[in-house]
Amino acid sequence: MNVAPREDRLGLAVGILAISFFLFATMDTIAKVLVMSGLPGIQVASMRFFWHAVVTLAFFLPQSGLSVLKSAAPRLQVLRALGLLGSTIFNFIAVGYLPLTVTISIFFASPLLMSLLAIPMLGEKVGIRRLIGIAVGFLGVLVITQPWSAEFHPAMFLSVAAMCCASFYFIMTRKIAGTDNNPVSQIYGSVIPTLAIAPFGFALWVTPDFWWQWALLVLIGVLGFVGHAILTVAYRYAEASRVAPVVYTQILYATIYSWLIFSAMPTGSTALGTVIIVASGIYIWARERALQKKATALSVSR
Repeated sequence: MNVAPREDRLGLAVGILAISFFLFATMDTIAKVLVMSGLPGIQVASMRFFWHAVVTLAFFLPQSGLSVLKSAAPRLQVLRALGLLGSTIFNFIAVGYLPLTVTISIFFASPLLMSLLAIPMLGEKVGIRRLIGIAVGFLGVLVITQPWSAEFHPAMFLSVAAMCCASFYFIMTRKIAGTDNNPVSQIYGSVIPTLAIAPFGFALWVTPDFWWQWALLVLIGVLGFVGHAILTVAYRYAEASRVAPVVYTQILYATIYSWLIFSAMPTGSTALGTVIIVASGIYIWARERALQKKATALSVSR
């Protein structure tokens, strides 16, 4: 398969990413609706990956044939896919108990954890300023979860676990960058989780009572495919490091969905913790951008 050339179109990349993160927030909202309607979180996750896999195979197999199933780094692709699976399972169970604004705010700490994981997994060096920024960000997570408070819900552990798995998934994505093309990564990222979770999904299966539950089970998988597909397109128009802060648009989408569908607004502690996490994340992003520019300037001067 031919690889489309990179282009420098920052505005378009930001717009596409905003749409992508809107689709991901929509997926979380659908998952919450389905779990609250009585369907197990694992069943919802299994259907999310099943329909994602069906659409992915239907889209890419006619274009590339069986070659799209071959990876240059199959073990890394499997580990990456399992990270995405773990994140989805923990998150879909957590949203049944927690407001969307809480689960997404905790997810915002993933770039901070990624900075730590990049040290042993990618061999990157992290300076004291970024370490301080990471520590401040995790303080924001504590402000949201408040493990010392009577309002603490054990499902917050699931949300933190989802964030850890997502961080591992993103690190593995960076690790295999340039090894496989997008179709291969898409197929591994949907088929492997489908096969891994299928026995548990069927074991806990609860037959939906309403047509809209069936429709949402299909829609959540289709949105997964579209969201990840256009995410890749966005990164063709701008480097990931340049558009990283766009991920924080999800809190806006989550707040709107929470208000419209669940009649819930973020609490003061959730809002404060989110501000702390976002501020530390933007600081780390700005710091990394400055170091990249400095390194580029030094290489050019030589």
